[in-house]
Order: sequence, then structure tokens, then C-alpha cells
Amino acid sequence: IGAAMSFFAVKTYVGEFWAAIEGKDVSVPLAQDETVILASAIEDQTSVYVLKKLAEELKGGSFEDFVAHLLQAMGYKTQQPKRGKGADGGVDITAHKDELCIKPPIIKVQAKSTEGKNSDKDVRALYGKLNSGEKALFVTLGEFTPPAENFARGKSDLRLINGDELVKLIFQHYEKFD
Repeated sequence: IGAAMSFFAVKTYVGEFWAAIEGKDVSVPLAQDETVILASAIEDQTSVYVLKKLAEELKGGSFEDFVAHLLQAMGYKTQQPKRGKGADGGVDITAHKDELCIKPPIIKVQAKSTEGKNSDKDVRALYGKLNSGEKALFVTLGEFTPPAENFARGKSDLRLINGDELVKLIFQHYEKFD
């Protein structure tokens, strides 16, 4: 209460000040709207932390493995091609719902651990790998450029997942992770 502005707030919180002076407990439960605001702030900070840790710890193949594991936690069976320059042909993971990995839909996944913006060129390259009846999923820690989002908007067989959405999926399926 040392600041000049606080002087005027003493009247509002006089009960708390007297309780503190008398050595009583002055903790006050938060109002429901304050709790919601605090919970939202904690969730936002946690999301930022998770994205930062993923970006620091998972690069290239490690990020691809993580995305494959997330898809498995979501109930998909996954296959990953051999790694190496150009070995995967632009598809990092193939995901299926069936045990034998042959029933449609077959989902071709591109996983990018970059924190920047992914261009429509990257998205179009993945989309160009689709055969009839297949779906495409582009997962990134970063964002997508407006042209990339516009391209995807018109495609029912293409889904973009940015860093924020990825974290939400992680939270949603976390109990199923190894």
C-alpha cells in the first residue's frame, strides 16, 4: 500500500488490511471470472512452453517420430519410410485406421519442425503426392502463410495443423502417450 494509487484502494479492501494487521489469514478465493482468466493464462503459457520444448528438442526425424506417435495415440497405425535426403519422397508418415494399412483412407503426412511459416509451395508439394482416395496432413510447429491456408481451404482431402493446434492435440491425447 506504499504507492499513491494504492492509498485510494485501502477503502475498498479495508477488511483485508485489518485482518493482515491482526495476523489473520487474508487469502481470498478468486471469483469465478478471475479463475477463468487465470486458467486461460496458465494454459497459454503451458502451450508456449510445450511448443518451445518441441522446437528445441525435436528436429527432423525426431519430430516425425513424435507426430507418428501422436497419430498412434489418436488410433491410427503409422508407417515411416527410410530416412535420408529425398528417401521419403516428401511423405514422412503414412497413417491408416486399419491393422493391415491398406483400407482407405490412407493419410500421407508431412511433419516440419520449423517454427517459421510454411509456404504454399510446401503444401502443394505434399498435395501433389496424393493418389485417388488419399488424404494429406501437414503438421508443423510454426504457422502457414496466407497463400498456403487459401490453397488448403479449397481442398477437402488436405488438413493443415499449426503449432497451436498440435499442442491442443497433444493435451487431448497425452494420457495415451508412452
